[in-house]
Amino acid sequence: MEIWHNPRCKKSRETLKRIENAGYTPQIRKYLEHPPSERELSQVVKLLGIKAEDLVRKTEKIYKDEFKGMDFSGHEWITIMTKNPKLIERPLVIDDNRAIIGRPPENVDALLR
Repeated sequence: MEIWHNPRCKKSRETLKRIENAGYTPQIRKYLEHPPSERELSQVVKLLGIKAEDLVRKTEKIYKDEFKGMDFSGHEWITIMTKNPKLIERPLVIDDNRAIIGRPPENVDALLR
């Protein structure tokens, strides 16, 4: 199990705590320091079963300043998020062929069964 984690984010910390309290020791990836590749991000989007744009944090200043109201393809959004990892919704938890967005943190419970 791996968590794409931002330690400054309360929801990310809460999700990590739920995982650890359930007896798991996830691999922690500080994705802002070690951004995913386009391939990794594409795989996560596929596992989540969503459009790439649905993984974009639209409350971030960089989104509002540079991308709001613009139309991009899924591949273009993947590229944008890879270059601007702050735009990736957090936290992401990946376990084998499943993934969730830990917002709210309770979402991770589906992977802990």
